[in-house]
Amino acid sequence: MSQYAILTYHQIAEAPPPPAGFRSLYVPPARFASQMRLLQSLGYRGVSMPELMPYLRGERQGKVVGITLDDGYCNNLEHALPVLQACGFTATCYVMSGLLGQTNRWDLAQGVLPAALMSAEQIRQWVQAGMDIGAHTHNHVQLPTLPDAQAQQEIAGCKSALEDIVGQEVAHFCYPFGMFAPPHVAMARAAGYASATTTLRGKVQPGDDLFQLVRVPIVRSTYLPQFLLKVFTSYENQRPS
Repeated sequence: MSQYAILTYHQIAEAPPPPAGFRSLYVPPARFASQMRLLQSLGYRGVSMPELMPYLRGERQGKVVGITLDDGYCNNLEHALPVLQACGFTATCYVMSGLLGQTNRWDLAQGVLPAALMSAEQIRQWVQAGMDIGAHTHNHVQLPTLPDAQAQQEIAGCKSALEDIVGQEVAHFCYPFGMFAPPHVAMARAAGYASATTTLRGKVQPGDDLFQLVRVPIVRSTYLPQFLLKVFTSYENQRPS
């Protein structure tokens, strides 16, 4: 049975020097470009979650790799978008409807430097360029720490708020911090999303739960040999999450 990698990126930017926190979550623009060009040279196409869905449902087969970027950093628009367009790829960027135009404030206590998040106008630019916007809650919350009513509002409210901004359906969701429990899976389904991605590691195949999709993390230290292992072998299926 076919397996598909859904790649996870965060910031497409040069990492700041130590002691800045979470430096692994920065992928240098040149490295991102080389990874996308490698996929293209091997006959693969990077696709957004809407384009990947027929493959996950078993309706199509082909040489595709899902491309996702978490949090909606401005550097995704600046550095990732031109590369994706040059390769003829699409990608889904998961954003927080309540933090547009702000910074990654949830990270600051861990020593991560502030980084600008896309504004409403910038996420419209992303969509107008042929890319997809997904939902990442309203405020980048830890869902299991919230009362159910508040968690439901974070999940469903983000969808409706983003749809008002971009003027089209927002059909794909990502659990912030990778934290979720069975009630949150049910909430994402009930909100009308078509899928939800996690930070659990592995490759997906038709028949997998579309609301607990595993992904393949791409980090600063992912050089091309390891990138090939992650995308084209069972390497990620054997990695701890």
